[in-house]
Amino acid sequence: MRNETGDAHARRCFLALWLGVVVLKLLLAARLPLFVDEAFYWQEGRHLAAAYSDLPGLTAWLTRIGVALGGNHALALRAPFLLLAALVPWLVVSITRRAFAHDPAGNRWGWQAGALALLLPLSGTLGLMALPDASMALATLLCVDAGARLLRKVDAAAALELAVGLAIGALSHYRFIAVIGVGFLALLVLPAGRAVLRDVRVWVALALGAVAWVPLLVWNLDNADAGLRFQLIERHPWAFHLDGLWFIAIQALLVTPLLLLAMGHAAWRGLRAGDIARYFALLGAGVVLGFFGLGFFADVERVSFHWPLPGYLALLSLVPATLAQWPRAWRRAAWAMAAAGLVLMCGYYAAVSSPQLRARFAADKWYPSNFAGWNVLADAVRERRARMPADTRIVADNFKIGAELGFALDDPEIAVLPHALNRKHGRAPQLTLWKLRVEHRAQLGRQPLLLVVGPSEVEYRNLLAHYHELCERIGPLPTPQAVNIDHGRQRFLLFALPAERAAGACTTPAMAWIDTPPPRARRGRAFDVQGWAFKDGVGIERVEVTIDGRVAAVADYGLASPGTAAYWKISTDPHHPYVGFSAHVRVGDVPPGVHWLGLRLVGRDGSVEPWPEQPVRIVD
Repeated sequence: MRNETGDAHARRCFLALWLGVVVLKLLLAARLPLFVDEAFYWQEGRHLAAAYSDLPGLTAWLTRIGVALGGNHALALRAPFLLLAALVPWLVVSITRRAFAHDPAGNRWGWQAGALALLLPLSGTLGLMALPDASMALATLLCVDAGARLLRKVDAAAALELAVGLAIGALSHYRFIAVIGVGFLALLVLPAGRAVLRDVRVWVALALGAVAWVPLLVWNLDNADAGLRFQLIERHPWAFHLDGLWFIAIQALLVTPLLLLAMGHAAWRGLRAGDIARYFALLGAGVVLGFFGLGFFADVERVSFHWPLPGYLALLSLVPATLAQWPRAWRRAAWAMAAAGLVLMCGYYAAVSSPQLRARFAADKWYPSNFAGWNVLADAVRERRARMPADTRIVADNFKIGAELGFALDDPEIAVLPHALNRKHGRAPQLTLWKLRVEHRAQLGRQPLLLVVGPSEVEYRNLLAHYHELCERIGPLPTPQAVNIDHGRQRFLLFALPAERAAGACTTPAMAWIDTPPPRARRGRAFDVQGWAFKDGVGIERVEVTIDGRVAAVADYGLASPGTAAYWKISTDPHHPYVGFSAHVRVGDVPPGVHWLGLRLVGRDGSVEPWPEQPVRIVD
């Protein structure tokens, strides 16, 4: 009777938690701005193919299904991924209950494992974004379940489930190879696993799973192995670095420390248990430890914290039985910590969805630039294009702008200029295949252009060279319309170009720097601002200093700043070295606290460019 009561309580808790998490994710997914990778997957979905430069085809196909059924907005795009993610906890429940069917507590552990899949921050937030991790998670659990069933008895149903899981994984991401490799080794280690691998039905399933990789292999053969080279060579330094320690530390935070400890304990216990528990332990621990080790040699510049998720999912079925051995206080702490982790991660996505909170933290390192400002940019582009000829074509200077504007304007054919970001993220070959990569102005024909540039995406030390490269490709740049979002932390420049390439010397947007005060400095109600500013081709007429967007002082411009020209060797501003400025600012009766210090740069050609702002704390 006690077991039945406990089972019913665990089931009710799981159902309530599942429903609450699903509703919360729907609300968040409806408000969360589109991440740049999601936008590019949408663009791939609008150019349907068997495989792409960065991924197999499934993610793009799912985005196409979502917008085809629900319209061109973020929630519809994410709906198929939310559905797949909603299935993940139920699969964990099923796998665990079947694995521990011999134990009186097996049913309860199944519901508890499902609840942990909901609370584990990495899996609890699956589907919030249209990314391949949702289908990879589903594929992993299908393979885990099939493997466990085959260890009990080889039959056609289990072999078919294995084939389906392998196929979904192959169509999801290159990283699924890790699950296949570790899972195969796990079966080889187990005597019962070796018996499974001797059955012809299993090899038929493996063959069917292998066929699903054919589109990706064909794409690479047709494109000089561009996808494989990017995933396996170009994006990784393949040299030892200690940033792997940060990778492990971040995993402890994202999994939550006690739950990660419970997984390690469960894997240790599983290695000394029966075949199925050993299989879970070998597969889960092998994937997790493999990615932990890879973190010391692989790419640290792009997001990678989600890589070990398939391993965690494989271990979850073992965790409830392990937690049952822990003292009650430790069990409660583990559950509470996991719940807190999920709340914090959902809170992060809620904060990212709030323009007010994003603006408040614009100067912080964690600022989510890949989520920020795309709707504001799209509105500015619509307004500017409405004032241009009807045949105006939009051109983006990198794939992020092209994809995000494409989604917002429902236009998957926005041309993109060559950019380091396109290569860094493996998107350059795909843009070339779509004939959207444009090298020079002549390729765009004789029609007006609206060039959209993202200076925030270029290291500042390389920004002037980037502007000069744009001049070479497009011609002299006219006066830009600056779109500053979140105090300029996310910044775009819009250039309205005529149908014919303009003649003349290169004119670039203004460049500037505030030497004093430094960001976050504490200042009284009167203080000095010093720095430099220049504008290649024409020069600067006037520098205005702003506080919270209002002009607070006109700087004394034209001071000697020989170091500026020495650093920016390619600069053609005619007034070097006299490009320094100094101003004495009085902030008036603004309340004490954080305010935003900025510049308005007025060029000799009449251009007015607001410069990104930096925080300064006003104290009495």
